[in-house]
Amino acid sequence: MQTTTTIRDLNAQSERWNTRLIGYHALNGQGDGMQVLKVGPYVYVAHLGVHDMALSILDATDPSDLRLVRQIPHAPNTHSHKVQIHENLLIQNLERPYFAQKGASGGSHQAGIVVYDRSDPTDPREIGRLAVEGVGVHRMWYTGGPYAHVASSWPGYRERLYLIVDLSDPTQPRPAGRWHIPGTHPDDAERWEWEPGQHAYVHGIIPHGNRAYVSIVDGGVVILDISDVAQPRFISRINWMPPYGGYAHTAMPLPERGLLLAVCESVKESCEEDGDKRIWVIDIRHERQPVTISTFPRPAPPAGAPWADYCDRPGRFGPHNVHEHRPHFGYRNDRLIFSTWYNAGLRITDLSDPFRPTEVGYFVPPPPPGQAAPQINDLFVDEQRHIYLTDRYHGGLYVVEYEGPEP
Repeated sequence: MQTTTTIRDLNAQSERWNTRLIGYHALNGQGDGMQVLKVGPYVYVAHLGVHDMALSILDATDPSDLRLVRQIPHAPNTHSHKVQIHENLLIQNLERPYFAQKGASGGSHQAGIVVYDRSDPTDPREIGRLAVEGVGVHRMWYTGGPYAHVASSWPGYRERLYLIVDLSDPTQPRPAGRWHIPGTHPDDAERWEWEPGQHAYVHGIIPHGNRAYVSIVDGGVVILDISDVAQPRFISRINWMPPYGGYAHTAMPLPERGLLLAVCESVKESCEEDGDKRIWVIDIRHERQPVTISTFPRPAPPAGAPWADYCDRPGRFGPHNVHEHRPHFGYRNDRLIFSTWYNAGLRITDLSDPFRPTEVGYFVPPPPPGQAAPQINDLFVDEQRHIYLTDRYHGGLYVVEYEGPEP
């Protein structure tokens, strides 16, 4: 919980336009927030894992007075930085950390998916697991039905692949199908070629109907036909690296408009190392020939800021993710897009004209204690346009209200 005075102070210290901070929580010192969802009155924050926790649950009945009700620690040498929820099922990933984890002993890690019964939304109860070999499960998508869509290591494959998991019996999740990038298995006859320095592996999947939109890091975005979940079938691929920076993080379809948003994550501490990272707008009306038609505007510091460019500010600068449209809860407007940009905070973009995305709001908090700059990481927007923001390291959870126009 944070006092009204502190909320007022944080607002005064923040860069903001058409936004205001209405709530904040430090998460009991576990400020390394990653994926966040709000279901009913409860907010679920999956943690990056640099501290002790895997999941924090908060009561946001009053978003200006957040109440922490439960925290669940991560397993040793394991992080669980993703969370997916549908009705009474909650799943988290299990993965070997790719960073220095507090208290890590260098021992074995857990890898796979853990399934919880959320009948009591404040006290999830583990009911099932799917174990995988290797590094483990990274990003996931589950919005009901029998299948979860996950990026996972798998025996015999050099790189992470797309795994479809059958959750029809949540106590015994099982593999139902998979797709991998050609050339990542030693027996592959087909091998996709890469430029020097490129790395390609499955990062995330968002399905819609019988299609799956798969981000494959420096390999761009792939569209798959998943009519037969046991054997996903390749349709097309689009890529922009080189000359632009890679690391395709999220591919979110806007199916009613025939568009796809492809988000390239900033992963380096300097723009020079990272390359030119963008959020791309892609026309997929002809899915065998996707065409890039624009990019989101590059955030610029406001007048009077101590840096001329966010590249001059400490920490990562560039996109991380967008608010992902879900079928059963959360805000959905395919003309108003919310995205996180690390040290440039939250950016809000009007996509009414897909050839000319226009910024209509932003919120950049002051640096949290122990950080030279904010690192606004992930987000979720609820039906009231309350935006729940996480900071990657120490900042905790921010609740921001958008006060601008709605296209």
